[in-house]
Amino acid sequence: MVSAAIVVVPVGVLFFLSGLVVNFFQALCFVLIRPVSKNTYRTVNRALAELLWLELVWIVDWWAGVKIQLFTDDETFRTMGNEHALVICNHRSDIDWLVGWVLCQRSGCLGSALAVMKKSSKFLPVIGWSMWFSEYLFLERNWAKDENTIKSGLQRLRDFPRPFWLALFVEGTRFTQAKLLAAQEYAASAGLPVPRNVLIPRTKGFVAAVSNMRSFVPAIYDVTVAIPKSSPPPTMLRLIKGQPSVVHVHLKRHLMKEMPETDDAIAQWCRDVFVAKDALLDKHNAEDTFSDQPLQNIGRPIKSLVVVTSWACLLLFGALKFLQWSSLLSSWKGIALSAFGVALVTVLMQILIRFSQSERSTPAKVAPAKPKNGGDSSGNGPDKQH
Repeated sequence: MVSAAIVVVPVGVLFFLSGLVVNFFQALCFVLIRPVSKNTYRTVNRALAELLWLELVWIVDWWAGVKIQLFTDDETFRTMGNEHALVICNHRSDIDWLVGWVLCQRSGCLGSALAVMKKSSKFLPVIGWSMWFSEYLFLERNWAKDENTIKSGLQRLRDFPRPFWLALFVEGTRFTQAKLLAAQEYAASAGLPVPRNVLIPRTKGFVAAVSNMRSFVPAIYDVTVAIPKSSPPPTMLRLIKGQPSVVHVHLKRHLMKEMPETDDAIAQWCRDVFVAKDALLDKHNAEDTFSDQPLQNIGRPIKSLVVVTSWACLLLFGALKFLQWSSLLSSWKGIALSAFGVALVTVLMQILIRFSQSERSTPAKVAPAKPKNGGDSSGNGPDKQH
């Protein structure tokens, strides 16, 4: 516990102090620039958000040394980052979202990475606030309330100035064995294919995304994340402690223009993709790799290391000057205030860690099973992300 705190506190101080600086400038740009030019605001905010997200990429790449191996065809690899894309992924790991950010960074679109999130996410200090300024979509997991929110949010992306990836975890929650058992019971009762490695996709959000984005988003990236048997599952706490893992990522590109036209057919396409994803994970479990696609070299760019080093030097210099000016540590009152600040950062880091844990995620409600000839696994709520 003590050794973990020794690591968590300095990493947390760096992240939250730099994040508050980024949030301040994001708010300033939102008030001063966005009313004049939305495109200029988005361009500036993209750079600001990247300064913050690169710190988390640094934790993955340089601090913990997590090795992300990407399996995809050469044409898709060349296309990544040069087009808008809707990304659907199984939610296997606590840090799937971070894996996605690493791939975005390698593709040059980290600052314009977007996602559909549960509403409470935007209240997370620093990270949630930055997501709000970056136009993430926040839903309440009540389709009656969220239908218009997601449709209007997606339409606003029509004039987005740079290539973006919009991530949608259509399983509706993170994978656990308990949730898998519930999904298997539901599938058996509804006459659906019984999953072994994924949950049943909830298709309403996906159908809305395809219907509203097909005119300006050219591709859907079907992403499958798997952890090899030799590697411990990566978690946020393991990352902060600097403990490495290996993550395998399989990416298949589908053209949006080839998607079905009707809502029912789009929903069925999504379910079929997850049946295929389940089989792909079976094969990965047997072979401990994705053998159907070549392994691409995504490297480990130095940019995140430079950004974190710069933040650390800037904040350390500022802190020393502040302490020299205020003599904060020369009185018991100042020492108590400093201790309170450290405790607050520790609590905030614990909130971030707990928020990322699969076992603490809440499953989306599942609709009662329908007859086998009319079953629809889309449920009664929108997709949720973490």
